[in-house]
Amino acid sequence: MTTRYQRILLKLSGEALMGEDSYGINQTVISRIVAEIAEINKLGVEIAIVVGGGNIFRGMKSTNDSIERVTADYMGMLATVMNALALHDAMKHAGIVPRIQSALRIDQVVEPYIRGKALRYLKEGWVVIFAAGTGNPFFTTDTAAALRGMEMNVDIMLKATKVDGIYSNDPKIDPQATRFHKLSFDEAIAKNLQVMDATALTLCRDQKLPLNVFSIFKPGALKRIIIGEDEGTFVMV
Repeated sequence: MTTRYQRILLKLSGEALMGEDSYGINQTVISRIVAEIAEINKLGVEIAIVVGGGNIFRGMKSTNDSIERVTADYMGMLATVMNALALHDAMKHAGIVPRIQSALRIDQVVEPYIRGKALRYLKEGWVVIFAAGTGNPFFTTDTAAALRGMEMNVDIMLKATKVDGIYSNDPKIDPQATRFHKLSFDEAIAKNLQVMDATALTLCRDQKLPLNVFSIFKPGALKRIIIGEDEGTFVMV
C-alpha cells in the first residue's frame, strides 16, 4: 500500500489515554490506540511520538494552588514519563519495538534524549516515544512535539485529539460550529482556535512543518491520513 508520509511525529495528549475516565490510563483505550499505531508501523512508516501528561497531572492548572509553577511543570513532565512507560508496555505486547527517550535524565528508567540514536531507531523501524516535554518549564508538550518533529526531520506532525479536527468554535458548546478542512498557520493563530499553543504553531509555520489534527477515537483515522485521504484538519504554511 502506498503511503503519503514516510516519517511522522504523532502528538498524543494525556487526556486521550484516559478515554472517558476522569483520570489515569484506560488500558482498553491505550490498547486500541497502539493497535492503530501498529497498523501504520507495518506499512513501513517511521513513527515518533510525543506524549502529554494531562491525564495524571497538569502543571499549569496546579499553579492556582500552593505549588509553584516551575515545580508543577516538572511534575507534569514526570507524568509524561509514566504515560510513555504505559505506551511502551502496550507496544511490546502488540509486536512493536519501542524506545523511550526522556528530556529529563532518569537513566534507571529510560534513556536520555539523544538525537542521533533516535534517528537510528526510526530508520530501524522502531517507534520512538519522547517523554518529559522539552525538559524545561513553561513549555507545553505541543511545543515539544513541534521541536522533536523538526529534529527528526518528519514529513508531518499529527495531533491526536478527542475531536475530529479544528472547528470554528467548541462543537460541544456550539452545535453550529463548523469543521475546517484546511487552514493556514496564520489563520489558526489569528483566529485563536486553541488547537495548539502559539509557540508550537509558530515553530511549525516558520519551519514549514505541516500539521494534521484528527480524532484518535475515530477508527482508522490515523491510517487514512497516512495513505493520503481527507481526514481531520490539515494546517499548512
